[in-house]
Amino acid sequence: RRRHSFPTRRSSDLMNMLRRVEPYVTYGYPTRKTIKSLVYKRGYGRFNRQRIPLCSNELVEQGLGKYGIKCMEDIVNEIHSFGKNFKEVTNFLYPFRMNSARKGLEKKRHSYMNEGAHGPRDIFINELIQRML
Repeated sequence: RRRHSFPTRRSSDLMNMLRRVEPYVTYGYPTRKTIKSLVYKRGYGRFNRQRIPLCSNELVEQGLGKYGIKCMEDIVNEIHSFGKNFKEVTNFLYPFRMNSARKGLEKKRHSYMNEGAHGPRDIFINELIQRML
C-alpha cells in the first residue's frame, strides 16, 4: 500500500482528519515570529535516532545540508512558507515539547468558538503558543 506525503493530500482529506481529532486538539496558522521562537527555543533534530538540541547551524547543515538548508533561519522559512523541502524538515525535527499554558486553558469541554479550548483558532494560536513557551 502506497502512502501519500503530506503536501499531495487534498485539502478536503486533511479537513476530514482534523474534524475527527478536533475535540482533542487545537490548531491554527502561526506567524513567522512564533515559528522562529519555537524552533530556537524547543528545536531538536534527529541524528542517528537520537534527539539532539539544535544549538548551532553546523548541526542543521549536517542534517539537512543535502536539501540546501544550512541554518536555523532556513528551517523557519521552510516551515512558514511550506517550501519544497517541508516534509524533510518536519521529519528531521522532533515534535515540540510544550509546557502547560500559563493561566491555564479555557473551558476544556467546549470548542474555541464557544469560549473553550479545542478546535480551530486561526491566527489566535500565536497567543496560546506564547503562553506555553
